[in-house]
Amino acid sequence: MIEVGIVGGTGYTAGELMRLILHHPKVRIKEVVSSSHPGELVHLFHQDLLGEIDHVKFSRHLSDGIDVVFLCLGHGNARSCLTNINLNDQTKVIDLSQDFRSMKHAYFRNRSFIYGLPELQKELIKESMNIANPGCFATSILLALLPLAKHKLLKYDIHISAITGSTGSGKNPIDTTHFSWRNNNISAYKVFMHQHLKEVRQVLYQEQKNLCSDIYFVPYRGNFSRGILTTLYTPSFISLEETQEMYKEYYKDHPFVYLSEINIDMKQVINTNKCILYLMKEKQRIIIVSIIDNLIKGASGQAIQNMNLMFNIEETCGLILKSIRF
Repeated sequence: MIEVGIVGGTGYTAGELMRLILHHPKVRIKEVVSSSHPGELVHLFHQDLLGEIDHVKFSRHLSDGIDVVFLCLGHGNARSCLTNINLNDQTKVIDLSQDFRSMKHAYFRNRSFIYGLPELQKELIKESMNIANPGCFATSILLALLPLAKHKLLKYDIHISAITGSTGSGKNPIDTTHFSWRNNNISAYKVFMHQHLKEVRQVLYQEQKNLCSDIYFVPYRGNFSRGILTTLYTPSFISLEETQEMYKEYYKDHPFVYLSEINIDMKQVINTNKCILYLMKEKQRIIIVSIIDNLIKGASGQAIQNMNLMFNIEETCGLILKSIRF
């Protein structure tokens, strides 16, 4: 069995990781670290795990014998965490923060982090010891655009709007995640300046060297707990049928991305590691709708997918999940 350590154990992404790992046939949770709540029972913070992890307590430090560590820390804390813990050189690291996603920040001591979007560079992930797990908005956006970038078809400005649930802001409550503010409400934020744009641009430039398109991204806070629905459009002068075939070809070997022939809604992906895409053509513009669960394909599920690849396990292992449709 693969022995897993989770650092930063009280947050949403750590809770989702534990839920998935508990039902993964080839992985075992050895340690869950919380510097703020050592010695306290894990299920008191993740009450959906009551009956599954009743006697496990948070540790203060990682012990020896860990095969892979998931860092579920706030942005900016992963680097300092790796400074303060002693990991064996053979211990693999999957970081769920943004600390190592940029190519210029992808190196730490003797560790080099690979951007962990399996649909972009699966073979490289298989050979890697350290993964920077992509951001949730970035995942939804990139999966919608990668086939166009591969064929050098992003030649004009790209307009994006996306709405996310309150879990995207983390577990610690702030004004804009408080129920009385979020309920029956919606707002735009970080217009054209969201931090995930950096990794989106980095990947698109990697795939299409001559990219000169401006990207205009408007994110919205939704009045629901989880999920992301993204709508993108850009000029395109090839037919809808050609575009659909291009997407089917690109994703034929990627088990979690699906192309729908009819319009989609977010409940289709909640509680799953799927991304579902829907393409439309209006005059000379291609319109793409992309849906994911921000906590699974946008975070913990994708981290498990990366772990499976790193350990030469079937990519879908532990991730065959049913959506919460009703």
